[in-house]
Amino acid sequence: MTAAVATARRPAVRRDRGPAWLRRSRSGTVVALTVLVVLAVAYLYPFAISLATSLKSDAEAATDPLSLIPATPSTAAYTELLRNSDFPLWVRNSVIVTLAVTTGRVLFDSMAGYALARLRFPGRSLVFAALVAIMAVPGVVLLIPRFLVINTLGIYNSFAALILPLLADAAGIFIMRSFFMSVPRGVEEAARIDGAGPFRVFWSVVLPMARPALITIVVLSFQGSWNELSHFIVASDRPELQTLTKGVAQLTAGALSQGTQYPLKLAAAVIMSIPVAVLFIVFQRRITSTHDGAIKG
Repeated sequence: MTAAVATARRPAVRRDRGPAWLRRSRSGTVVALTVLVVLAVAYLYPFAISLATSLKSDAEAATDPLSLIPATPSTAAYTELLRNSDFPLWVRNSVIVTLAVTTGRVLFDSMAGYALARLRFPGRSLVFAALVAIMAVPGVVLLIPRFLVINTLGIYNSFAALILPLLADAAGIFIMRSFFMSVPRGVEEAARIDGAGPFRVFWSVVLPMARPALITIVVLSFQGSWNELSHFIVASDRPELQTLTKGVAQLTAGALSQGTQYPLKLAAAVIMSIPVAVLFIVFQRRITSTHDGAIKG
């Protein structure tokens, strides 16, 4: 009885959960993480559906298109894609165009960025203003003028038409210029005292320091040229020059046979996504860190 009374009179012990602002901060973190998880699932779910559907039969893909586990997994869609279509030819053309465009952009974007950052010439500010203005123009607006230039030069229906107009881009030049603006001028002045000319200073001194920005240009150029479609439509209509994007677009129109062909189309989409996904996974840390360095200054 005495013990019961003592227990009843004992003040309740309150758990110290910290100040109110700290509790609100924790609640906000939980809400933010929940939103991020939901967004991540919403972003990845379509790709998971593509991968799962590519392993289904046509009948199962039509009756149950949203399931993530095929009843009887099969690689028949991949086999048909590689044997009964021009998919290997599309891959070859895309690899040629992507490698050429990526190499060209790394070279020309860095040279143009260095010229706008360091070299003094009449109209430099005007050229940079025009560059920034071009970045604001939607690419689709330039398709007709680009076709007219390609046709006038007589390179329509050739690899030159696919590659040359993409060899430089305004965003890449802007990124490289921003990076070169952050390089201390003392480094270049020391090289000039040793007798180096402008190109020697650029090629042997400044360009090796720009490796983080160059990696950013490589990743963005590879992704952009690999997924390009609108330019390839106006640059060529020969089947021998079709790239992956044009070929996969034809598959969605039922180019091989009748029926929905969901597994076949999504098998092509899955294979097409692999190179870009691998590139981003390999260089994701460098992309995150180099953007800060490239924009700084």
